[in-house]
Amino acid sequence: METVDLVLRKYDGRPHRRVTGRLLGTDEFGTWIGTPRGTRVHFSYGLRRIEKTRQDAVRLLPHEGWWMAMFLAEPSRSEIYCDVTTPAERNGHEFTVIDLDLDLIRFRSDGRVVIDDEDEFERHRHRFGYPDEVVTRATGAARDLHRALAGDTEPFAGHYRTWMSRLAATAAPVRRRRRP
Repeated sequence: METVDLVLRKYDGRPHRRVTGRLLGTDEFGTWIGTPRGTRVHFSYGLRRIEKTRQDAVRLLPHEGWWMAMFLAEPSRSEIYCDVTTPAERNGHEFTVIDLDLDLIRFRSDGRVVIDDEDEFERHRHRFGYPDEVVTRATGAARDLHRALAGDTEPFAGHYRTWMSRLAATAAPVRRRRRP
């Protein structure tokens, strides 16, 4: 199975996060990337560090839309974690997005949906000079995601479980791709 890198940058171009996953496939919702438990995530923004994922996850990069979603296996308290981002761009084995700070989380226990990091969005909006169109797209994406997550509509209702099953069939953590 093909390995790919998912690269998140901040609006000023600085690296933020990088994770190598398995390209599971594409469907009507977008491209699905699997990251088994124990996959390394490289953090570059702020303190540089490497962490290992605590549970299996599948990530969805939509065909269109200013977001990406991560669906987490149990025992995570969060069922779904969405980053508001620019649309993903693919270059070979690498998908890159600009993280626009806003996050949405749906909790497993009660289905509650929260918007996180609105304060960070406001700070970075001014610091990095987000153009009006970026602000409009980001806040619109957060609003639409909140509605979809709270309404339990696809791909957030249960469709992701198919992709989680495919990931489970692949087993071991993914090693970071070596750059050519």
